[in-house]
Amino acid sequence: MIHKKHLLRDLAEVDAQLLQSEKMAAIGQLAAGVAHEINNPIGYVFSNLKALAGYVDDLVKIIDATETVSSLEELKSLIETLEYSYIRDDVQALISESEEGIGRVKTIITALKDFSHIDEEDFRPSDLHRGLDSTLNLVSNELKYKAEVIKAYGDLPEIECLPSQLNQVALNLLTNAAHAIEERGVITLSTGCEAGMAWFEVHDTGRGIKAEHIDRLFEPFFSTKAVGEGTGLGLSLSSSIVQKHGGHIEVESEEGRGTRFRVWLPIIQPH
Repeated sequence: MIHKKHLLRDLAEVDAQLLQSEKMAAIGQLAAGVAHEINNPIGYVFSNLKALAGYVDDLVKIIDATETVSSLEELKSLIETLEYSYIRDDVQALISESEEGIGRVKTIITALKDFSHIDEEDFRPSDLHRGLDSTLNLVSNELKYKAEVIKAYGDLPEIECLPSQLNQVALNLLTNAAHAIEERGVITLSTGCEAGMAWFEVHDTGRGIKAEHIDRLFEPFFSTKAVGEGTGLGLSLSSSIVQKHGGHIEVESEEGRGTRFRVWLPIIQPH
């Protein structure tokens, strides 16, 4: 009996370590995309600040001139020379664009923070849609070149879960969907609830999965990707996480037409 307890404890520790390892690998894979997503708005905000600095210099010249010019005509001439009318309009555009860029950076950082809570141990009521949106924000750089992403969210109550672990499941399914699309396709992210269970679904229009591989998808280290393109642990750990939540994953696929993964989760955890 003692040996069995030790074995179960060791298995739990290995499972936790694999989950941590896969999560860190996923974050590492996302790092380049996240850096690009942050660098882009930061780049044009920096450029806008340089332009605004030049405009401020010109505006200060106009203000100072009000005390030194000898006539109104001279002041008007300076205003026209410095293109005050253009500056006034462009300042508003630069500020609006910069606010949008900083908002984008804030969204990415918030999503990364939501995603990276790796020390959760207690189930708590959580907004599944917020977790899915956070994951989409993180992986958007990888998805936008491969697919149009369509959200078809239903009405969901909060569900008792470990939010960051479900984010990991969503991340695995979304990145797998992107990898399955060879040129350009569609990824549909849907949610709903039925009979005390909530579900979310990732449906892609990619190359599909061979029938003989369907039953092996959740085996540890099994992968249909080329060597070096994946650990083979993503779906296995996703399945473990969902089972830990008392749920299950459904898979439907047709070669050449796409794949659908639906994750079922109890709204309230049995105590």
